[in-house]
Amino acid sequence: MPAGRKLGSALMLTLVVAAAGCGADPAGEAPAAKAATRAFPMPGGDVTIPADPRRVVATGYAVPALIEAGAKLAGISSWKRGLPMMDAASRATYDKLPKVAGETAAETNYEAIANARPDLIVIGVPAPVLADIDLERLRSIAPVVTIGPTIPSAWRELSQRQADAAGALRGLDTVKAAYEARAAELKTKYEKVLPSLKLAHVGSYGQVDKGAFHREFNGSWGTNIANDIGANYYGQVKVKGGGSKDVSEYPSIEELPAALGEADAVTYSVGADGKPLPAVQYVLDSALWKRLPAVKAGKVYPIRYTEAATYGQARLALDALDASLAPLAAK
Repeated sequence: MPAGRKLGSALMLTLVVAAAGCGADPAGEAPAAKAATRAFPMPGGDVTIPADPRRVVATGYAVPALIEAGAKLAGISSWKRGLPMMDAASRATYDKLPKVAGETAAETNYEAIANARPDLIVIGVPAPVLADIDLERLRSIAPVVTIGPTIPSAWRELSQRQADAAGALRGLDTVKAAYEARAAELKTKYEKVLPSLKLAHVGSYGQVDKGAFHREFNGSWGTNIANDIGANYYGQVKVKGGGSKDVSEYPSIEELPAALGEADAVTYSVGADGKPLPAVQYVLDSALWKRLPAVKAGKVYPIRYTEAATYGQARLALDALDASLAPLAAK
C-alpha cells in the first residue's frame, strides 16, 4: 500500500477510535442526555440544573413532597415529624433512602451528600435557617435550589416547584388530582353549613411558658386545608410579621374571650393520635375556654394532621376534617 494511503488509513482509524471514546459512556448513556441542562428560576437569579435529574438529594419539606412525587432520590434528610402522615409506600421509600442530614439544617452531613453523588440538591428549609447551611460547599458538589416554606398555605406552590426542579411533575400531578377531587367532594358535602359559620382555630404552637395561645386565621397550618372545603376563619393578625406571622398570632390567655368570643364554632389542632398537644391542652384547661359561646354550644372540633404540607398528607387532613365535622353535615 502506498505510504500516503497508509497514513490516511491510520489517521482515519485514529479518528474513529477517538470518536468512539468520546461517544461512549460507562453506564451506556449518551453524554448529550447526561449533559443536558436548563435554567431554573430562583429569586436571586436562574440556577443551571440537569434537565432530567437522576440522583436528587432532598432536605426539609422537600423530602415528603419529592417522595410522594416519585423523584429519583439518592439521599434525604431525616423527617421524623412527618412519619405519622406517610402512607405505607412513602414510608418504605423514606426508610430505605440514605439519610444525609438530621432533623435540623445544622445537622447537614456534607460528606454523606457527596457520597450520594447527587446531580441536584433541593433544600426545603425556611429562608432564615439557610444560615446554618454552607451553601457554597453544597454547590461544589452539585447544583443547589433552595425552595423552603414561607406562609403555611404555600406548600402547594412550593411542592410544585420542588417537583419541577426534580423532574417529577407527573407524579405530583397524580397526588394533586386525588387531593383536589376529595376537596371538591367535601366542599359539596358541607356547602350548606360550613361557609356560613364564623370559625376560629387554636393552633399547636402556643407559648405556654409565656401564658400565650396560638390563634390561626385563614391560610395558616390548621386552617388552610379547611379553607379548601369552604371554611372561613374570621379576623386577621393585628400586625403582620412575615411568614407564618402573617396568618397567626399569639395572644395572652386572658384575651381568649375577645379573640374567640364571636366564633360560631372553634376547631383546634391535635396530634396524629387525636390527643391535644400541651399548647392546646393549656387552652382547653382554661376556665375562660369553658365560657366561650361556641364551647357552651358544643361546637368545638379537634382536627388532626394540621401540619400537612404535601398533597398526600393534605388528603389525610381532609379525611380527618370530614370525620370531625360530620355532625355539622348531619344537621
